[in-house]
Amino acid sequence: MTLPPPLSPVLFQAREMYRVGKFDEAIAGYNTAIAAAGPDVPGAYAGLARVYLKQRKPDDAFAAAQKSVALDPHLAAAHTALGEVYFRQGKMIDAEREFQTPLKEKIADARAFLGLSRIAHAASNYKTSKVTLDQAHVLDPGDPDIRRAWLATLNLKDRIKAIEDFLGARTNDDKEDLENLQHLQTVLQDEQNRPAHGCQLETKISTTQTDLEQLHTDARSIRGYGLKVKINGVTSRLRLDTGAGGVLVNNSIAEKAGVQRVTEQKIGGIGDKGLAGGYVAFAQSIQIGELEFQNCYVDVVEKSSSMGEDGLIGSDVFAQFLVNINFPDEKFKLSELPKLPNESAEVAALDTGSAANYHPHDRYIAPEMASYTRIFRFGHLLLIPTSVNEHPPKLFLIDTGAYDNTISPAAARESTKIYSEERMVVRGLNGRVRDVYRADDVSLAFAHFVQRKSLLAFDLTNVSDSAGTEISGTLGFGMLYLLNIKIDYRDGLVDFSFEPNRFH
Repeated sequence: MTLPPPLSPVLFQAREMYRVGKFDEAIAGYNTAIAAAGPDVPGAYAGLARVYLKQRKPDDAFAAAQKSVALDPHLAAAHTALGEVYFRQGKMIDAEREFQTPLKEKIADARAFLGLSRIAHAASNYKTSKVTLDQAHVLDPGDPDIRRAWLATLNLKDRIKAIEDFLGARTNDDKEDLENLQHLQTVLQDEQNRPAHGCQLETKISTTQTDLEQLHTDARSIRGYGLKVKINGVTSRLRLDTGAGGVLVNNSIAEKAGVQRVTEQKIGGIGDKGLAGGYVAFAQSIQIGELEFQNCYVDVVEKSSSMGEDGLIGSDVFAQFLVNINFPDEKFKLSELPKLPNESAEVAALDTGSAANYHPHDRYIAPEMASYTRIFRFGHLLLIPTSVNEHPPKLFLIDTGAYDNTISPAAARESTKIYSEERMVVRGLNGRVRDVYRADDVSLAFAHFVQRKSLLAFDLTNVSDSAGTEISGTLGFGMLYLLNIKIDYRDGLVDFSFEPNRFH
């Protein structure tokens, strides 16, 4: 492979402005190149697309990337910029095609390797993602986007040092992202100083079953299901939430359990009141059913949150198990995942974000899971391709913590009409949602199911921006409670089963 040709001084300077977060200066530099009407114009539009994505302006980014490709279909930067926009739009097939274009022409474009790494990671091909990301890092270690992704793949000791170096340099991260990285550094340093690393399973059994406990809005309405979870011996009832990550408890439970405060942090979710106050804490023990884990980290949300229960437990913490959420039978089961071919069995752990638990492998579909649906995983978020009114699939979040199926206004407007729903109140962890609409006659097709109904619609931009890809709606509790759900987080697979005779 050959390297892309060097940038002109104008494009180089604009790119450097992008890399240190001086986006207005970067835009000015790219516009200067465009105004000059010379050979730099296609590359300038590609650079603009990347800046607009960083500024969370995906529509402007799409227009700029399209211009870049139209002006020079052979420019590697044009295709990688368009690929990055497609990735933000949730169009993974289109994104992969664009990232592959320069590589097929034997051009070693670092951003193309970064894009392919992101797609592989979302598809649970972690080993491939790591190899591809290493290639990007070798080609351009000074790119902060590449460097930020790369440091997340390092072992505990190396990651701490890499984060320290990253925070000491000028990057293009916003204030919130830098604060989150600083908090992560504090947690990792705390973990390194403890005698045991990772939330490891202490009991010898590797499977357990426990009851799902009904959580009520009122005497007749179930809003969700919870699990009994003991934290340092203190019993709590945490809402089981496939749309949440980790273990999150309120301040009251945290104080009773005597967890050790490690670092402050803000906690995000649905709602328009901004991030909720909270902190990360260390718990000596977490017990769920017959399984006990030791040396774990939990999130604590302050009293100002609108969370109505003891807390939440994201099903992602059970990522090293086959998770079976059987809503009709009100049972929750964890069991061993199929053994990976040619690999030794790993010690089971509760996945609460420890760097000690990073062991990359590619997706394995065991014969008994051949009928499972492949999904994309973005951190704790499970995104399933879902067709809206028979249009091409969009990504919907599998969210047992959401009260019902919902859709974004933008996705709804593509195939139906929406109107204001002023009487409906929607609340999340971050308060009330201001603008709520209703979309009539919406057909959602996912896996091997189709459901047609009226849906509430509200803006999901904050969630999409956080994930880095477009989330067009949610599959929520109002439908999921009818299903027996099995989740293989390790391999990005989900199975739904429904017994219609049980519901009349």
